[in-house]
Amino acid sequence: MNTVVPDAPAGRRTAPAPAPSPAPTGAATPSRTAPERTDPDRTDPDRSALDRAALDRAARRRDRRVYLHSHPVLFALLAATRRRPVVRLGRTVLVHDTEAYREALTRIPLDRTAPGTTGGAAARLTDGGLLFDQDGAEHRSARRVLAAGLDSAAVRRLRPHWLAVLAERVPAIADGPIDLVRLAQELSGVTAAALTGSPAAPHALAGAAARAAEATARDHLPGPRPRRRTARASAARAADLAALLPDPLDTMVAVATVNTTVAALPRAAAWCADAGLWPSVDAATAPALAAELLRLTAPSPLLPRVAAEDAVLFGRRVRAGDRLILVARHAARAHRPEAASGPGATQAVFGAGPHACPGAGLARVLLADLLLALAPYRPVVTRARADRRAALPGWAELTVRRTRTPTARADTARADAVAPTATVTPATTGPAVTVPPGPAPPAPAPTCPHAAAAALHREDPRCG
Repeated sequence: MNTVVPDAPAGRRTAPAPAPSPAPTGAATPSRTAPERTDPDRTDPDRSALDRAALDRAARRRDRRVYLHSHPVLFALLAATRRRPVVRLGRTVLVHDTEAYREALTRIPLDRTAPGTTGGAAARLTDGGLLFDQDGAEHRSARRVLAAGLDSAAVRRLRPHWLAVLAERVPAIADGPIDLVRLAQELSGVTAAALTGSPAAPHALAGAAARAAEATARDHLPGPRPRRRTARASAARAADLAALLPDPLDTMVAVATVNTTVAALPRAAAWCADAGLWPSVDAATAPALAAELLRLTAPSPLLPRVAAEDAVLFGRRVRAGDRLILVARHAARAHRPEAASGPGATQAVFGAGPHACPGAGLARVLLADLLLALAPYRPVVTRARADRRAALPGWAELTVRRTRTPTARADTARADAVAPTATVTPATTGPAVTVPPGPAPPAPAPTCPHAAAAALHREDPRCG
């Protein structure tokens, strides 16, 4: 990067800027999207709000690349229409507003098996009979069963699997850079295997689930689609995944677990690094910080649905058969620099009402554990490459390196701790998931009325 030197006054010499030190052989080129920072421990704790805003902009700028590189036309269309709550484009209705988004999910009857919807994809990937393609009492019954499988007891059963991966993989950052996408794939694979009882290797299961989702992702987007070719590819990828599972009906559970995790975790960690949030991560703040990072990154930015009956949405007529593109990213206010107001925006990334994701609590706990494992090393991003083929916007590669080595006993305790008895799932998502007590005593969490996660705004001058 060229150094810009202001013009010197007449008659005064200027010394040339010192040449940057050459990077070590084989080192990844630092990303140009984030300002270079010093060791966070040496950063002035009273840095100005301007510095805070600059770091937040850097985090947002990098995260935007996953949209611009994978679906630039769709992203431009959504950005151009986001100031209007509801927009009709032919038989497609774009829903941006938080309340309109919730109303569409809770008050408009939806066709759960229509082509181009999540339920339609589920019906093609399996023989049907899933939560995603059911209606009425059948849907409510299946939802209760799945929610029970993802409650506090399930989290306690699943956590040792991903904690073992974190304990084995994260310390390798002390010896050199690590790829968080590769780590997220293994975490998602062991979690999906534990959920479904699959004996498959974590990376094999994660790869099969990712390919199955890629084959059907195009049907979720507006515009023409090569239906026959997509159908054949979907069937082949679904068969490959089903072969790794004891019960083929678990196909969509594996697909949702893997693809959401692989999209969410690296993006959230990159945001945390670019925004300089590592010093604020501890057992008390990690759950709230994880929830806020999931809101900001919105791993599933669009929810494609089809109206089953005529309805009115925010003054706009919706006809049966209209495609509803529910923009979770905008409903969660993830595109705005200011903090979200109210629980509706925070919950939007996981749906609403009977269509809320039962795995929301598990996702927050998993991300909180990842942040706690990485925080002592204060990693920074050295290489980021967007995934142009994945079903959800994310990184194909996200390499990070440490900026410090944890030597203090407090760092080690923080890396191994979890938030003591912290409920991290709102009541609207189903049963609350409670993180079991960790070995470290809780520290008083910062308070801030301007955001769901105070750790992200603790240096905002409005928070006193």
